Amino acid sequence: MEEILKEITDLVVEGEDEEVPKVVQKALDAGIDANVILREGLVTAMDVVGPRMASGDMYVPEVLMCADAMRAGLEILNPILAEGDNASLGKIIIGSVEGDLHDIGKNLVAMMLESSGFEVIDIGINQSTPRFEMAIEEHDPDIVALSALLTTTMPALKETTKALKEKGYRSKILVGGAPVDQAYADEIGADGYAEDGAGAVVCSKQLLNIA
Repeated sequence: MEEILKEITDLVVEGEDEEVPKVVQKALDAGIDANVILREGLVTAMDVVGPRMASGDMYVPEVLMCADAMRAGLEILNPILAEGDNASLGKIIIGSVEGDLHDIGKNLVAMMLESSGFEVIDIGINQSTPRFEMAIEEHDPDIVALSALLTTTMPALKETTKALKEKGYRSKILVGGAPVDQAYADEIGADGYAEDGAGAVVCSKQLLNIA
């Protein structure tokens, strides 16, 4: 069992999106539980990819290939996982703030959060404050992740964070994006800041007191 799970992990890290589903299916056919395949095959790969990305040993195009491979494996597992009682670590809404049309960074963060066990609802790019409010009221998330990839959209990040805080939602607010840093996150009153996908996973777990 360990050998086939390691093969899945290695294939995801290598970005082999065509091979991962085949080996995931082989693992299922061998009687390995879908949850075990998820945790010890797919998610374990993210434990490799995250630190490599953070250290600069792996770049965004490579990480996106890993994301595609992860997603391909999840497509095989999701119907099976949906049948069971698989509680997520928490629910997260993610989106880029108004005026920001960039989605690669946001998508990468969403993928890493999802592959780490969070339920992620991606509302997309260029989202106004009222749109985030509607999503919160509809889904009641534990965390709202706001992305700003341009210096020109940092004011929108501040505005949305302020508005959500004033509404008194229970959701924690996590912010990130190329021009954003911890100091700015503190300045606008966000609950957490993440530099990248790996950081978003760590910060989200901290915000929800998950070991």
